[in-house]
Amino acid sequence: MAVFTPVSDQDVSTLLQDYDLGSLVALRGITAGIENSNFFLDTTRGSFVLTVFEVLTAEQLPFYIDLMHHLAERGMPVPQPQPLRSGGRITRLHGKPCAIVTRLPGGYEPAPSAAHCALAGQTLARTHLVGQDFGNRQPNLRGLPWRLATAPKVLPFLDAGQAALLSHALDEQRRLAETPQWQGLPQGPSHCDLFRDNVLFAGTFESPRMGGFIDFYFAGWDHWLFDVAVAVNDWCIEPASGRFDLPRLQAWLRAYAQVRPFTDDERQAWGPMLRAAALRFWLSRLYDYYLPRPAQTLKPHDPRHFERVLRARQADLPELP
Repeated sequence: MAVFTPVSDQDVSTLLQDYDLGSLVALRGITAGIENSNFFLDTTRGSFVLTVFEVLTAEQLPFYIDLMHHLAERGMPVPQPQPLRSGGRITRLHGKPCAIVTRLPGGYEPAPSAAHCALAGQTLARTHLVGQDFGNRQPNLRGLPWRLATAPKVLPFLDAGQAALLSHALDEQRRLAETPQWQGLPQGPSHCDLFRDNVLFAGTFESPRMGGFIDFYFAGWDHWLFDVAVAVNDWCIEPASGRFDLPRLQAWLRAYAQVRPFTDDERQAWGPMLRAAALRFWLSRLYDYYLPRPAQTLKPHDPRHFERVLRARQADLPELP
């Protein structure tokens, strides 16, 4: 959520004429993230988030916008895309696709407790089940084909040990993807990027309440277990080592399993799926760090973090409940 495309108050005032959202009160760029240009947007009728899409195309966007609408209409705490007066929920600004969604309450928790983890796990399981009847199927665009295509681009920046780690991880993922057991794992619409800063909490630290899940723009049709692995690799670790914090991990997984129990095949796939999730973000951070796009407020993440996580997942593999 960096700012690649500058947007002025006048730009937004003109854009709002196509909506029934009132007139502009305030506009502020959001500096977190690395994919789209995002802005907090306050109008005379509420608080919203404006997103200008820098990578996703107008043909790809309906999946994300329609998924959020599908979940919001069924009571899930996710941003609700706002309709245009003319119909639809996607328009253009400075020649790029854009959308306006509701702003959810609360803020993200950088140091989550076991209670925060349990709320997140429970809500993700509910989101998976509620999304089962969503009709639009679009793959995770950062899935295995993307990883295989991206690896050669970052390889020149790696030392011999890093290159060996990357090659071994890709070989494992390529081999498993061809097996019937892997292909048959439960799947459906998945967030695929449920880091701590994509979940908002209201209430207090001691008594948190779920505010909602945000930033669905890496979502895709994928294994639900991958969604879980992405989340716990961020929520439930010791940052310095990448190893799991067991009380938080157990709270997260047990809360999820109480809503959607894990299958035996998922238990067998757990270790490789944790490595797949770590690999996906190591690769994307390597790419963004060494081959960045220009942006006004871009703050690339250190790729060494997910290298540590991937190395830790070679052995640090607590079982699923």
